[in-house]
Amino acid sequence: MSLMGFKSGTDIRGFGAEDFSEEKLYLSDEIVSKISYAFADWLCKRSGKEYKELTVSVGRDSRVSGPRIIKAVADTLSALGVAVINCSLASTPAMFMSTLDLACDGAVQITASHHPWERNGLKFFTPDGGLEGSDIAELLTNAEGISVADLKTDAAKITDVDYMSDYAARLRDMIKKGVNAENYEKPLEGFKIIVDAGNGVGGFYAENVLLSLGAYITGSQFLEPDGMFPNHIPNPENPTAMESICSAVTNSKADLGIIFDTDVDRAGCVDRNGEEINRNRLVALASYIAMEGHDSGVIVTDSVTSDGLKTYIESIGGEHYRFKRGYRNVINKQIELNNEGKFCPLAIETSGHAAFKENYYLDDGAYLMTKIVILLARDKTGNAIQNILAPLKEPAEAKELRFAIGCEDFKSYGEDVIAKLEKRYENRKGWKIADDNREGMRISADKENGDGWLLLRLSVHDPIMPLNIESNSVGGVMQIAKDFYEFIKAFDLLDITPIEKFIGE
Repeated sequence: MSLMGFKSGTDIRGFGAEDFSEEKLYLSDEIVSKISYAFADWLCKRSGKEYKELTVSVGRDSRVSGPRIIKAVADTLSALGVAVINCSLASTPAMFMSTLDLACDGAVQITASHHPWERNGLKFFTPDGGLEGSDIAELLTNAEGISVADLKTDAAKITDVDYMSDYAARLRDMIKKGVNAENYEKPLEGFKIIVDAGNGVGGFYAENVLLSLGAYITGSQFLEPDGMFPNHIPNPENPTAMESICSAVTNSKADLGIIFDTDVDRAGCVDRNGEEINRNRLVALASYIAMEGHDSGVIVTDSVTSDGLKTYIESIGGEHYRFKRGYRNVINKQIELNNEGKFCPLAIETSGHAAFKENYYLDDGAYLMTKIVILLARDKTGNAIQNILAPLKEPAEAKELRFAIGCEDFKSYGEDVIAKLEKRYENRKGWKIADDNREGMRISADKENGDGWLLLRLSVHDPIMPLNIESNSVGGVMQIAKDFYEFIKAFDLLDITPIEKFIGE
C-alpha cells in the first residue's frame, strides 16, 4: 500500500476519528505504527545512534482521535527500545522546544492544525527544527516496507512529563523581562486580556500565563480542550471564529483579545475597539516588534500582502521580501537570507504563522502574542497597538477567488496560464508587472484601471489557482476583475465559475 497520500507538505495528514475508519486515508494504528517506526529509523540514520540510545517526546492537540494515535506512536517507539517522554496535551511549538529543554533526539506532535475534528496528523521535529517535505516523503516510502506485527510492547520506559507548565513559565519570564519587572510577580495587573482557544490546546495561555501575571481574564472563552470543536473552528482566519473573539472583546471591554488555532502555532488578536488584527495588520505589528532596536532588516512574507504593508515596513527601516505561500517556504527563505549574511528577524505568513530569528525560527502563536502583550503592558495608556498601526494604509476592497484546474498535469497547465498572463499585461498602458514576483504573477493597475493589483498563482499542493485582487478605491476590485475575466475566459480547463458569479456574467 502506498502511504504517499498522507503527505501534506511537511506534515502527515489523514482521517483520525474511528467513524472514518473506512476512509482511504485513515490513520489506523498499524499505519501510525509504521510511520513511527520509520521516524525512529530516520533518527538513527541521522544521528548514528541505536534505538536504545534515542529519546523522543510525544504530544497531541485536543482532537478526539489524539489519545488513540499518541498511544500508537508511544507504544511503537517504546517497543523499539526508544525512551519516550509523553507530554500529552501540548502545543506544536512546545513540542519543538521539548527537544531542547528535555534533551530529546526528536519529537512527534499529533495534530491536524485548524482542520475539522475528524482529521488528524503527525508533525516531526529534531533540535534543528521541523522536518522538510523531502524528509516526510522518505519516512512514508520507508514506512511502506515495515512490518510491525512482531513488535513487543513495553520494551522501554514511557515517562509522563507536564512540559506545558515549563513552557508557560518560559513565556511568563519573557513578559517579566520585556516589561522590566523580573522581580515583580504581577506585571499585568490592571490589564484585561481575554483568550479564545477554540477548544484546542491554547487555554493554558489564559490561566498559566496571563492570570498568573495578574491580568484579568474574565470573558475568555472555549478554554477547555474539546476535540469536537463545538463552538467554532479554531482558526484565526475563519470569519466565524474572528467574529466570536471580536464580540467577546467588545462585550467584556477587554484591552486585548487573543485567538489561537488548535495547536497554537498560529494566532490572531483583537484590539480594545473590537477591531481584528489579522493578515496585513498582524504582519505590520509583528514587523514593528521585530524591527525594534534595529536600523534595518529584511521581513519575509508570503505573496498576498498589500501594497500598504510594503510601504509600512519600509517606513520602519525594513525591506519587504515577498515570497511564496506556505509557512515553511517563508521560514526557509528567512533562514537562507540570514545564512547569506542579511539580517532577517521575521518570517510571517498572512495566515498567522510567524517565526522570529531569536526564537529558533519557530512559528509559535503564543510567542508572537507574548511579544504583543509586552507592547501593551509597556504602554500604560492601552493605546500602543492602535498607535503603532495608525500609519498602515489598508486597501478599500479585497477579494479572493479560486479556480479549479481540470487536468492531471495541473502544474504545467497553471504555469502556462501564468506565462500567458504576463504576456497580456507586460506592455499594456496603465498596468505594471511587479518587479518582485516570486510566486505567480502580480500586476498593478493605475487609478484609471482599478487602482490596485491582482495576483494569480498556483496552489502549493492542490489543482487550484487562487486569484487575489485588492484596490485602494471603492469599485476598483470589480474593475480589475472584469478586465482579468477577458483573459481568463479563454482557458477551458479552468473552472472560472467563481469570477463569473462575482462579476455577474
